[in-house]
Amino acid sequence: MITKTASKNKIKIGLVQINNSFLKQNYFPYSLGFLQAYSEKYLKNIDDFEFLLPIYKRIPLESAVSALAGADIIFFSVYVWNFKISSEIAKRIKEKRPGTLIVFGGCRIPKRGIENLLRKDPFIDIACYGEGERVFKAILENYKTADWQNVPSISYVDKGSQRDKSLFHPSLCSGNKVVSNPKAERINNLDEIPSPYLAGVFDALIKMNPEEQWLGLWETNRGCPFGCSYCEWGGDYQKRLYSHGLGKLFDEIDWFSRNKIEFIFCCDANFGILERDLEIVERVAENKKKYGYPKALSVQNTKNSTDSSYNIQKVLAKAGLSKGVNLAFQSLNEETLNSVGRKNISTKTFYELQHKFHSEGIETFSDIILGLPNETYETYTKGVSQLIENGQHNRIQFNNLSILPNSAMSDKEYQEKYGLITRETKIVNIHGSLDRADGIYETQELVVGTKAMPQTDWVRARAFSWMISLLYFDKVLQIPLVLLRNICRVDFKELIEIFRETEIYSFFTDKAKDLQNGGTEYCRSEKWLNIWWPADELMLIKLCVENKLNVFYETAKQEIVRFLREKKLNFPPDLLDEAIYLNKNLIKLPFQNEDLNIQLPHNILEVYQSFLKGASLPVKKGNYSYRIDRSSKSWSSWEDWCKEVVWYENKKGAYLYDIK
Repeated sequence: MITKTASKNKIKIGLVQINNSFLKQNYFPYSLGFLQAYSEKYLKNIDDFEFLLPIYKRIPLESAVSALAGADIIFFSVYVWNFKISSEIAKRIKEKRPGTLIVFGGCRIPKRGIENLLRKDPFIDIACYGEGERVFKAILENYKTADWQNVPSISYVDKGSQRDKSLFHPSLCSGNKVVSNPKAERINNLDEIPSPYLAGVFDALIKMNPEEQWLGLWETNRGCPFGCSYCEWGGDYQKRLYSHGLGKLFDEIDWFSRNKIEFIFCCDANFGILERDLEIVERVAENKKKYGYPKALSVQNTKNSTDSSYNIQKVLAKAGLSKGVNLAFQSLNEETLNSVGRKNISTKTFYELQHKFHSEGIETFSDIILGLPNETYETYTKGVSQLIENGQHNRIQFNNLSILPNSAMSDKEYQEKYGLITRETKIVNIHGSLDRADGIYETQELVVGTKAMPQTDWVRARAFSWMISLLYFDKVLQIPLVLLRNICRVDFKELIEIFRETEIYSFFTDKAKDLQNGGTEYCRSEKWLNIWWPADELMLIKLCVENKLNVFYETAKQEIVRFLREKKLNFPPDLLDEAIYLNKNLIKLPFQNEDLNIQLPHNILEVYQSFLKGASLPVKKGNYSYRIDRSSKSWSSWEDWCKEVVWYENKKGAYLYDIK
């Protein structure tokens, strides 16, 4: 990363917002961009300051320290994914240059326990909370006097008369008072804040890093009227919703198009909550058609608004801007939803959306959180089965519950009430790079058991989640499972539990136990793209690459036959053979260039497809001929297949060839 040389005699401002990287693609340091743009517009003595180019991704520690060596003030925007690396950079800078003012702000600064943070990490001079724009400006205004008493939304250790920053030493923090100033009022007119994109904040960054593939972060409104206990958006401070003006947003869309930004992640908690949000996506779609950019826009749908979310996602899907619509159920257990503050969010809305999108051919995926209060193994697995019954056949994302520092769930009384058992685990990103040259891993507080779901049941639920992901959503056994459900009227929970004694289930169970004991959420693989894979996807890769699919299907058949015999269920053996045969030949694999013609004596494909559409079709005998399309798209290496099929098609569950 190239940085510019600072001018002499000016107060140098360093900026650090380290975001996650994905195959050499990086997000703009958007939060810091707001702060810089705001100060450049409103700070009266702005000519006294100079902003250094921000550090926006992980680079070697010494490179980061060197890039910030000339800074007089350094602002760190910290989150759960960058707190430890940011702290190490700040600590080393403070050791080399004690007079540097170190300011930490962002979601990782705890509302509760901020004094402990300042005592434990004395290299932090000021910790900020709440909205940052006005606070950032106020810190710069008071920098020369170091008088912080009138700066809102900050905590600091009052060192009394020892104002000379060169006298800084950790021992000064031990006996002095921690001062916490009142929180600043929120900005109710977001047009008061200049756009960092339009203000040119990132122009030099783009110019100095021509090799970078930039990803956009984008905010159209701030706030959330809901209060989910696991989320940091909840709380009185952010209840009110405030918006950026449409004119500014449309200009930003044009900026994304001109600068050829392919992917935009919208940071709004509830996109679609305002009527104008449809206008916004229509403008993005118009720009894509006209200029080719942006190529994708990811939004988090608002809750309790079927028509709004439907219309927005329909526009995104038609324009090719969406990789799939996320329907965030989180749980289907009413008692659980009440305990996490989602009792005012209707699951009916999500079901209606799921059916609407399905009828339009728009792909959806659903979110479920494992480890929520009052969720048992039975309610969890039955909820998963219910989601499938109601039409989710592409993907359920099974997210492990993590305690965020400023969520209501971080309160110890809340955790004691529901018996939450937590473990500190390393944070690794799904499909993220394995590279950690600095050896610094961020950590999270992961829930691995509750009063309602003891630790043994949590392991069972976690293994069940991976197993249903592999068999149903990775499509390895989806066709036979659908037929079994239709003919024998067995729910999907029971069908997945057929395989509890298999070697694959044991692999998932061992991985769940490892995670429960502090291991990582994902499986490392140097061999396959050098990234972290979900356990089910890595198992799919191993089955295919190691030529174990035939063995897998033979084992699956034996387990199903055993189950049918034990339950005294009637399912024709030849029908099971046909379903497995069809499923096996439909799985996308590399090195396949020619279409495959097959014949079946039953209408299995039609029965399967009708179920996916929410209908029911009886099994009939006949002479059914099919052509499997293997020539339209092929992959010449296992690496390409891993990336383009197993990874990129994950949310759509597009693991099967088209068939006619």
